[in-house]
Amino acid sequence: MKLATKPTIKTLGEYAYQAIQKHFNKTLKYAKTVRKDEDPEALHQMRVGMRRLRTAVSRFDLALNLPKPASDKNIGKIARSLGSLRDLDVLKESLETLYQSKLPNKEQESLHKAFNALAKQREVALSDVLKTLKNEPYKSLKQTLEDWLEKPSYQPLASLPIQQVLPDLLLPEVSIFFLHPGWLVGTQFTDSEVKIRTDWKPEKIEQHLTNKGDTIHDLRKQSKRVRYQMELFADLYTESYATYIAEVKSIQDILGSIQDSVVMGEWLMDIFKSEFNTHLPTFANLLAENRYQLWQQWQPWQERYLTVENRHNFRLAILHPA
Repeated sequence: MKLATKPTIKTLGEYAYQAIQKHFNKTLKYAKTVRKDEDPEALHQMRVGMRRLRTAVSRFDLALNLPKPASDKNIGKIARSLGSLRDLDVLKESLETLYQSKLPNKEQESLHKAFNALAKQREVALSDVLKTLKNEPYKSLKQTLEDWLEKPSYQPLASLPIQQVLPDLLLPEVSIFFLHPGWLVGTQFTDSEVKIRTDWKPEKIEQHLTNKGDTIHDLRKQSKRVRYQMELFADLYTESYATYIAEVKSIQDILGSIQDSVVMGEWLMDIFKSEFNTHLPTFANLLAENRYQLWQQWQPWQERYLTVENRHNFRLAILHPA
């Protein structure tokens, strides 16, 4: 008869090591292809790897002794350089796949000006990425993490069993997520109760996105932080936890699409100035219609996450690892 073996309880330090190793290796895997500028997907994957590495370093900081070159701040600078180039690739892809074919011939011809401007901006952004990957901060980050992974150094908290500290690691970030002012954009208080405004016309939504767009975008960034942190520990939880990760991803995606549409409009206004609405009226209408539809998709999530019961169940899922 085979005796059941008690599963090894990983420590906080072991989990931190595993996460840093995984995401650091991912950034290295795609760096060569990014330098050659051969595949936009490689740039995307390296950027994601760098962002997740930053999440791991910042969230496990209390348990690790990492040298300064591997700091959250340094990783953030490198990730932003990759992000600037990636954003231009996303802009080009959206122009080509989502909008160009829907425009009349005259407006498609006007887009040549936008594509030319995009090519010039991308050339500058690519040059910045190549410099970043040659410069000392990136080299120091790479060498520092290689050395640390070879001989890791920890703080005393690293010895705690991971199950003991999971809620304390996750709940602070979730609280920031729940208390973000972005949830209240497009709402009103009636007798101390939050009500979602479902009666707004497209023009009102456009006005609100102009005034509150930065707040919405910041909520999207916070949802990404929560998702990345929760995914670090997905294998330690049950299905209900995985469901909340999927929901946060959906929120991030919808808010990201709204932001992409806003950025697209602002970028085109910068290229065409006052001529945008006269030279590309169909395009302007398509952007406004897209944002209106995305807002309709966002509101059910907004309503769900302003519900006390859902927030309570979300916290319970974190409080009870498998």
